[in-house]
Amino acid sequence: MDEPPAEPQAYAETGRFVASGGLRLAVFEHCPDVPAGGDADRGGAAAPVMLFVHGYPDSHGVWDGLLAALGPATHAARYDVRGAGESEAPRHLRGYRLEQLADDLFAVADSVSPDRPVHVVAHDWGSIQAWQAATDPRAAARIASFTTISGPCLDHTAYWCRERLRHPTPRRVAQLLRQGAKSWYVLAFHVPFAAPLLWRRRLANAWPGLLRRTEGIEPGPAHPQPTLARDAVRGIGLYRANMIPRLLRPEFRFARIPVLIISPTLDRFVDPALAEGLEHWVPDLRREQLACGHWAAITREAPELAGLIRAFVADVEADRAERAGGKP
Repeated sequence: MDEPPAEPQAYAETGRFVASGGLRLAVFEHCPDVPAGGDADRGGAAAPVMLFVHGYPDSHGVWDGLLAALGPATHAARYDVRGAGESEAPRHLRGYRLEQLADDLFAVADSVSPDRPVHVVAHDWGSIQAWQAATDPRAAARIASFTTISGPCLDHTAYWCRERLRHPTPRRVAQLLRQGAKSWYVLAFHVPFAAPLLWRRRLANAWPGLLRRTEGIEPGPAHPQPTLARDAVRGIGLYRANMIPRLLRPEFRFARIPVLIISPTLDRFVDPALAEGLEHWVPDLRREQLACGHWAAITREAPELAGLIRAFVADVEADRAERAGGKP
């Protein structure tokens, strides 16, 4: 008699709140079981934690497809950034500053992996805030690697723009104009009352259809999230608290950890050219491209994206083990 097909492994998570900057952040963690015999390095509880940080206007649910592609053996943690999903929102605009967002990331990392650095994977505004953490001195002890998707460091972007304005060539001017056209909404978000009103009155309801038409993304159980309209209005604070100050007064920010930049070649918001010259800021930089749009984690390219991330994390872990004198 033929045996029935095996049941797919469930991707079960536990949720809790982590305190940071006077707010509670909703954290969701999947801890795979350690197999009998205790070989945790094959995916058990002692395996390194991969920490996922979502962008705007998403919540932690944007990672569902990618986590499914990575599989239930992955020790994964993700959280709703401040102002989104089930996390609390700051009362003042200063609560969205990058310094506070980096503190949030470190607070979550300390909670889910207190004794071992995490591998950060971030997208869009999640990536922008993760750059702040990755270039922080604390990263040396708390972040093993950083995978960035469609989210540049604002400080690096400011210097990228200045270099093209100071030493223009036809190619560099075209890059500036192309990225400027892709970033039109940033100016719109600084118009008082306009963007919040648009999200509440029209954009939130139209969002699933827009994603379907422009990115080929079908709505899922957790994306878009039920709190989209509220989250999108709150998240405008990310732009208003950081974009102009950082672009006008950038800092020198160097990442001393391994960084993988994955550039979607069909991204409607972030031009791959923004990653040019990053070697100046990131000595250990790896590059990959995907022929997809902005939301790579929830498109049909999610399995390919998962493969790139998995290989990068394994490579970094092998390097760490070799430096420590152990076996990968």
